[in-house]
Amino acid sequence: MADIVVTRYDVHGMPVDQYVTALRERLPEWDIAVAETPESERDLIADATVLTGNDVSPELVDTADSLQLFAGTYAGYDHLPLSELADRDIALTTASGVHGPNVAENVVGSWLAFARGFFTARRHQRDHVWQSFHTDDFAGSRVCIVGLGEIGEAIVDRVQGFDVETVGVRYSPEKGGPTDEVYGFDDIHEAVADTEYVGLACPLTDATRHLIDTEVFETMPPSAVLTNVARGPVVDTDALVSALQRNHIDGAALDVTDPEPLPGDHPLWDFENVLITPHNAGHTPSYYERLADIVAENVQRAERTGEWDGLRNQIAL
Repeated sequence: MADIVVTRYDVHGMPVDQYVTALRERLPEWDIAVAETPESERDLIADATVLTGNDVSPELVDTADSLQLFAGTYAGYDHLPLSELADRDIALTTASGVHGPNVAENVVGSWLAFARGFFTARRHQRDHVWQSFHTDDFAGSRVCIVGLGEIGEAIVDRVQGFDVETVGVRYSPEKGGPTDEVYGFDDIHEAVADTEYVGLACPLTDATRHLIDTEVFETMPPSAVLTNVARGPVVDTDALVSALQRNHIDGAALDVTDPEPLPGDHPLWDFENVLITPHNAGHTPSYYERLADIVAENVQRAERTGEWDGLRNQIAL
């Protein structure tokens, strides 16, 4: 039986064997195996100390008599059986931080693309049209980042060289942050007023569901660009469509949508000022290496302390 079991589900189309190799390099004393079938998953989890993957069913949790840690391979965890994990006193960690550099680049890239008119240029190229068009400077803009976790901080770090004014929004504004100003979710209107670029990088909670609604879109200036790399329901989709139709905002870059996947007949597909990517901002060839660093750090900590607590990216259950 294995000490650490890796589920068979890949991340972003990258073979899970790469993850296993990275874990074995960091934890050579631990027996690590891949659950390649549902049957082997049930067999291996029964005696495993650590299970790592993107999901686990409540039924599997009930059979995991020795399990001490479920190490999620995603930053999000709202899809997991949290109550069952808590009932069995199984620690839960996430992949928070793995996505920081690449998701931040995705956000900044989308803002630069809108500022410099790359979408207009692409349409002109497609139609073989040689025609000048107006562009904007990203430098000197007011940028709002909603969510100041690992991804939000990485976004702030990457825009500093553009001499922009930064505004942050977080659940606990009293904690401060790396931005010039920090607001709470209740003050979202003050944060987005006169803001040209708004990036969503917050978790989906009761406080953030439909945080960006009709009233917020009306507060944003018509020149504003919204980029969502958080979760689809952070934005009220109907309100977004209406804002685009009424020119209440200049455009949107959506790596996540509600619903997701976005149905083929959804009106968001047809806006020329909307960029849609299929929840792809998290992809990086370094994903498994970064994730293995987190998991190995936590396993080694538990070895030293004898406790599966105080772990990196641990979620309180």
